[in-house]
Amino acid sequence: MRAGSRPAVGIVLDVHHDGPPRPASHRPSGVLFDFHGTLAQVEEPVAWVRAAAAACGRELDLGTATVLADRLVTAGRAGGPVPHRVPPQLAVVYADRDLYEYAHRAAYTGLARTVSTDVEGLAEALYERLLAPEGWVAYEHTIATLAELRARDVPVAVISNIGFDIRPISESLGFHKYVDAYVLSYEVGRCKPDPAIFRTGCTMLAVEPEQALMVGDTPADAAAVAVGCRAYLLPAAPPGTDNGLSAVMSLVRP
Repeated sequence: MRAGSRPAVGIVLDVHHDGPPRPASHRPSGVLFDFHGTLAQVEEPVAWVRAAAAACGRELDLGTATVLADRLVTAGRAGGPVPHRVPPQLAVVYADRDLYEYAHRAAYTGLARTVSTDVEGLAEALYERLLAPEGWVAYEHTIATLAELRARDVPVAVISNIGFDIRPISESLGFHKYVDAYVLSYEVGRCKPDPAIFRTGCTMLAVEPEQALMVGDTPADAAAVAVGCRAYLLPAAPPGTDNGLSAVMSLVRP
């Protein structure tokens, strides 16, 4: 933990158990993790814009990049807040963004193009930065937590609403080797909070939903309780910081 900071605190949800903590023998024996906002985070917006502009052959000063980053995030950045308004011509691909690769790219490059800029090719470069491992940062305790779960023989799956393959990013960030299965929405045709995606994750780990813990940061992740999982929701945290992930170890079997 960094000097002067306080540890992040998450919320545990259990639709089937509202009493004291379960005994160790009844704790989850498999863990389902969300990806973005849980294990890793997209890079800080200004760094994102400056790196993409550099790929287009332009160096942006800090002030220009800051203004542009604010406008792009407001318009709609993958991994950022939901855009206030989606232009009608992008409505279909935006709705399907986590189900098809082409829709994901079309949605976010289209949103970026709604922001005026004199950097030629910036929208595509911004999207390519999203696909690059350099555009992501693991949270402070991600690797240590996943390594400890592997040491305890607790299987791990990553369940993500995403329109592209995050395996290369996981590998570059150093934790792919600790993940036993990936359940990606564009590959399975289901998105959280659909109960089917959580059941798929449990099946891939060979654990019953009642034996699984879903770790995420949104209500869509918490929807896992509907199929019998427990859920641990993390608070929002900047890239690379302590987001409370290490507390997972106290929730699973010893």
